[in-house]
Formats: sequence, C-alpha cells, structure tokens
Amino acid sequence: MIGPGCLPLVLFLILLLLLPVVFGQVLTTALLKLHLDAATSLGLALAIIVGSSINLPVKRIVHAEEVVVHPLAVFGLPWLWPSLRRVRRETVIAVNVGGCVVPTALAVYETAHVASEGWVVAGALIVAVLISVVVCYWIAKPVKGIGIAMPGLVPPLVAVTAAMVLAPEQRVPVAFVAGVLGPLIGADLLHLRDISRIATGVASIGGAGTFDGIVLSGIVAAYLA
Repeated sequence: MIGPGCLPLVLFLILLLLLPVVFGQVLTTALLKLHLDAATSLGLALAIIVGSSINLPVKRIVHAEEVVVHPLAVFGLPWLWPSLRRVRRETVIAVNVGGCVVPTALAVYETAHVASEGWVVAGALIVAVLISVVVCYWIAKPVKGIGIAMPGLVPPLVAVTAAMVLAPEQRVPVAFVAGVLGPLIGADLLHLRDISRIATGVASIGGAGTFDGIVLSGIVAAYLA
C-alpha cells in the first residue's frame, strides 16, 4: 500500500513517464499543421529525436584564461605564494542536428511556402521574425558553464502573437518560422561572442536537442497557432 507521503513521488514519476508521450503528440500535431503529410511529419519527428544526439563541429575558438594556482597546496599551505597561470582553453562551436539543423531546414521550407503566397504575407513573415529575434536577443542571458539561457515560453508566445496579428491566414507557418529563427538568431548566433567567453569544451547550437529552445519554440508556436 502506498503511503500518503509517497503520493507526490508517484505522481511525479507518472508525469515523467507521460512527458515523452505528450511531447511526441504535440510534435507530430504541430508538424501536421505545417502542410506536411503524416509520413513526412513522422520522419521529421524521428530526425529531430535521433539527431539530438549528433553535434557537428563548425568552429574552434582558442583563448587564454588566467587561473590561480597554489603550488604549496600539497603541503597544506594553499594560502602561501599563490600565483596566476595562463591556461590555454578551447571552445568548439557545434550545431546539433536535431535541435538546429532539422528545424532550420524545415523553417526554410516553410519560408518558401509563405513567400509563394505573395509579398504581403512574406513581409509579415519578415516582421514577425524580426520581432522574435529582437525579443530573444533581449531576454537571452549568457550563463557561465551552461551557455545561453532564456525563459522557455516567451519565444513561442511572441511568435504566435506576431503571427496571429500580422498573418492570421498563414499563422501556423509564420509562427513556426518566427519561433525557430528567433531563438536561433537572437539567442544563439548574436550571442556567439558571449558563448566563446563563458563556455569551454563544446558549445552546441541547439545542443539540448529535442528539448532545445529552437525546437520547442518552433513546435509550440506552430501547435498554438
């Protein structure tokens, strides 16, 4: 018998197990709304999920960093004669296949579809993307050791709002494109200099894969539109 004290833990585990199912449903539903058939939507969903484990390096940034060393720490005297040493560090800028490449390619496809509807809709798309980029750049903050962080729900809500106001008849593709390109350009690309300063090792654009801001923003925006 499960005691009252275990109930929150059980509920948490149930929600944890249901999360992939719910997200998978949201993902496929959003893709189906983007003028894609069921087979293509399923293929893209699998590409996003599988590709989330693949990072493609595109640039290496080498920089020197001064660190404090304590040569006498091994003798129990860490406070005596500390010194600064320049350490060579390297940051590899990479792009994640599932978190960046696949959604960006789909955004390009949707952009072409929207552009075929006429210059008015295309102009609305450009404005929506610019709004999303500015907002994402403004709210994104570099966090040492992590990368670029921003509130998860703000980009899709901005993209959906802009799409509904500017292009209500094409709100789904416009929301998706703005939801993808906003975080990609505003949060990641325009903060590359910050990433190179705060991160060491690998800094992957879209590196959280399926749950990265680029994917979540685009998918949630398309789902809500």
